[in-house]
Amino acid sequence: MLLLSGLLLLTSPRALFLHRHGAQIISAQEAPQAQAAIIFGAGLTASGHPTAVLADRITTGVALYKAGRVDAIIMSGSTRPPDYDEPEAMRAYALRLGVPESAIHIDRLGTRTFETCLRAQDVFGLDAALLVTQSYHLPRALAICDGLGMDVLGVSADQREYRALAFWTLRELPAAWVALWDLYLLSNPFTHTGGLHG
Repeated sequence: MLLLSGLLLLTSPRALFLHRHGAQIISAQEAPQAQAAIIFGAGLTASGHPTAVLADRITTGVALYKAGRVDAIIMSGSTRPPDYDEPEAMRAYALRLGVPESAIHIDRLGTRTFETCLRAQDVFGLDAALLVTQSYHLPRALAICDGLGMDVLGVSADQREYRALAFWTLRELPAAWVALWDLYLLSNPFTHTGGLHG
């Protein structure tokens, strides 16, 4: 009974996010017009290129742009000295796929999902967007943006089988608890500084 109670406690935020936001997950083909797509970082390989998970997120975001669904793409990720620059690698990948430089906006302080969503709102001035990431991550990303008052839909970037899918899915269990902490127990550390063109 104690084990069952603990399991229910661990999984309840994730289950809540799935229940509340599952209907907001769509394919790229179903995506409506939006001001911007937000692409969440997912790591780089040892050679500095996007991982398979991240490459699929970028490819999906590029498809939205080329289909005229979004006018801009926000590349959000982390940097670590001396030469780890996730957003720059994302930008370079999108440029190779034919996205113009003017459509790409870089966020080098998107170290966590919460930071990416918060900065999209308070730094880039978005109140609505398409969130581009894999299905395992979308319920949490949607819950965070929704909790911040943004009007969002989640576009699934699942384009292949991922070797570490089980790990990333399990990681969402504690991450969902962290999201609740971020949303309801922490104050907003940013102030609005303008929009994409501000």
